[in-house]
Amino acid sequence: MINTNMPEVSGAKGAKPVLTFPGPQAPEGLQVQVLDQGAGQVVEAGDHIVCHYLGQTWGGEVFDNSYDRGQPLDFQVGTGMVIRGWDDGLVGQRVGSRVLLSIPAELGYGDRGVPQAGIRGGDTLVFVTEVLGVI
Repeated sequence: MINTNMPEVSGAKGAKPVLTFPGPQAPEGLQVQVLDQGAGQVVEAGDHIVCHYLGQTWGGEVFDNSYDRGQPLDFQVGTGMVIRGWDDGLVGQRVGSRVLLSIPAELGYGDRGVPQAGIRGGDTLVFVTEVLGVI
């Protein structure tokens, strides 16, 4: 079931997305919405994956994205190398998928946030993540 309280994503797959938020209140818990299902292998915990992503606070500003750098991120998923919302939301996805994640603070940066990146303590994070491959 699609959560209707999720942001709208515009922009073509492979290009930097733009998010439009439905209102000030983020949905509760981790929300995972597959925007475009890939046909590649299923991502498993422990895999090294390559992703393009855009990260934004709920209703706020973009705090990071790989599109502007022209360099996707590669990391080991499901092992604590990234925030838990990414580990929980990306394991089980297929390579080639574009996924919208709404990540509550307890699965992101908690009460401390990352002030230098513009993430306040308690912020819900929203990511559009494209799983490009497993390496």
